[in-house]
Amino acid sequence: MPILGFNTSFAFFPYFEKLKIVRFLLPLMIDLVINDRNLEDSIRRARDRNIIIPTFKQQKDPTKIPSTILEELKDVGLWDFHPRNLFRITWKNEPISKGGGFNGVNYFELPSELTGVKARIVALVGKFFPTGAHKVGATFGCLVPSLITGQFNPILHKAVWPSTGNYCRGGAYDATLLSCESIAILPEEMSEERFKWLQSVAGEIIKTPGSESNVKEIFDKVWELKRSRENIFVFNQFDEFGNYLWHYEVTGHAIDEVYQTKFNSKNFAGLVLTSGSAGTLGCGDYLKQIHPHLKIAAGEALQCPTMLLNGYGAHTIEGIGDKHIPWIHNVKNTDMVIAIDDNDTFQLMRLFNEPSGHKYLKEIGIHEDVIDKLQLLGISSIANMLMAIKFATYYELTEDDVVFTVFTDSMELYQSRLIEAKNNLGDFSRDDAIKAYYTKLDGQKMDNMLELNYLQRKRIHHLKYYTWVEQQGKHVDELNRQWYDPNYWKQIQQQTDAIDGLIESFNEKVGLL
Repeated sequence: MPILGFNTSFAFFPYFEKLKIVRFLLPLMIDLVINDRNLEDSIRRARDRNIIIPTFKQQKDPTKIPSTILEELKDVGLWDFHPRNLFRITWKNEPISKGGGFNGVNYFELPSELTGVKARIVALVGKFFPTGAHKVGATFGCLVPSLITGQFNPILHKAVWPSTGNYCRGGAYDATLLSCESIAILPEEMSEERFKWLQSVAGEIIKTPGSESNVKEIFDKVWELKRSRENIFVFNQFDEFGNYLWHYEVTGHAIDEVYQTKFNSKNFAGLVLTSGSAGTLGCGDYLKQIHPHLKIAAGEALQCPTMLLNGYGAHTIEGIGDKHIPWIHNVKNTDMVIAIDDNDTFQLMRLFNEPSGHKYLKEIGIHEDVIDKLQLLGISSIANMLMAIKFATYYELTEDDVVFTVFTDSMELYQSRLIEAKNNLGDFSRDDAIKAYYTKLDGQKMDNMLELNYLQRKRIHHLKYYTWVEQQGKHVDELNRQWYDPNYWKQIQQQTDAIDGLIESFNEKVGLL
């Protein structure tokens, strides 16, 4: 049987010895070599703090969760700091605040009456994760492999979460459930809600200069911490393959499940996602293996058109930090770049959430059920919706086509932005609602889009060099392998079973199941 992508002849070695041998044959993207001494501390801490860790299989399919855990969850709130909420890191939570079980994937289909295009636009909904955002999955994928191998010691180390938004929230939350200390790093101009919530969770919060677009300043702070502190363990979402793998496995399966059960009579035309850390784009690699014809579009803010124009700038669409190409972005699998004007997202944020906006949408025939659900779209989710509309327009998609995206979080996390908009721009009137609908939604055009050919993909891939090789210490040989080696991404994708095996072994040693 292949081990981590190798058709090996050393099957007689014990399982964990195979991992060590493979490590020397080829650098692993997610290092699974065991540190026995640290692992003992991790196991003891988990036993003392009542921690059981779910497998990827259980996050994809909660019917595999033991009945004893399901029973415990009946008394646990969705956002509670309770270790059993690790099992709620799934797209399938029952959408209630406390005691919920699991059902099908949470998704929302946007009607054509709202989008103005014939194509079926369908989005997975992130609001019903703990913390209200899907980043708890990405951070789980980063932290857990290091914890269950003993590379990260929850007694000795602090987990550092460099982020432009929800990632450090998800990291601090997961770390708390796993009884680990956290340091959150994020730009000082991020939303007020993020900082208020983090104050109750993260042991330390570090604010870096600038806004959403100032990613290098975050990286610089990480290097400063590495030079000055010995007990930190950095989980950088932009280069941690656990982020990519979690979305490849869990989000990819969730989208395909919705497609297969609800839309399989339609053509799976595309997947559109703002880039951010590029972790969520990892689900596109899974989906493209099943549906090779689908096209993947990566999005960014027009005010900072890094992929579109090698450009730079500042913007206000939170959660899609830029001015660089993430190390974990499989650019070779990206078919299109779409840039969204952040002014469009803010006007639609008001249309979707202000009373005059709701009133006008009702006037033009949008069903109240749909209007009530528009609060499921946070700011970057609105950008994803606009991407899907532009994508459907560009390819002249019909009612026989379906385009998938993800609503990463909801407006619950951005109420301060609504207050800021009102303070800075005044009340949102009926005329404002009409203008927003007809110019920002119904009036979306095919501008600021680039369908990528081979050399255009390669041009975007080459941008990784300046951030990751020159600044962050990556090796150019690995950069080249990402592009030229057909097995590079497969080797990451094939680590899921190994990680699940290590989780099961860890839980067995903890002895709580």
